[in-house]
Amino acid sequence: MMPAARESLLDAAYTALARRPWSAVRMVDVASAAGVSRQTLYNEFGSKEGLARALVRREADGYLAGVERALATHSDARDRLTATAEWTAATARENALVRAMLTGCWSERLPSPTLSAVPSSSAVPAQRRADGPLPSPGDFVAMVRDRAVAVLSKPGAVKSDTADLARSCELVVRLALSCVAAPPGEGGVADLVRTALPRQVV
Repeated sequence: MMPAARESLLDAAYTALARRPWSAVRMVDVASAAGVSRQTLYNEFGSKEGLARALVRREADGYLAGVERALATHSDARDRLTATAEWTAATARENALVRAMLTGCWSERLPSPTLSAVPSSSAVPAQRRADGPLPSPGDFVAMVRDRAVAVLSKPGAVKSDTADLARSCELVVRLALSCVAAPPGEGGVADLVRTALPRQVV
């Protein structure tokens, strides 16, 4: 199957999930909305669980791609970390799957695929990847922290040791996650991040 058709199926599943609980989402409706046969849908994802895993994997990848963009948007390290925290909080507000992945709180409306790898017999490379382990909240903290450290520790980017930098980056990620659980007041995420970051680190 063409990647575009797979994306259409995932888009259809995401749209269906926005309208009704995952338990009420039917494979035949997802296939119909994407303009393919139900058999094509099963050939691509194997099962409804396979579709759920692929959808969660795609949303995780989209969130992490946004982290990369946020880190690349500014030249100042503080601004990069602030943009990353704001992206995290905003995406989690808007996307129930990202919120569930980042917090570990899966509501009854959502699919709840097991985070560990599942046996895969799929011939589709993207589905084999989706059948692999899915990131836990702790994995996301580590991935975002490590991406931030990699960007901010490039020559000339920042003048602090890597351990201090890693702690500051992790603090920002955890602060952003706390804003997902309990939205901040006036000043928002940016004020919290700027107040929390040790000035000498970034």
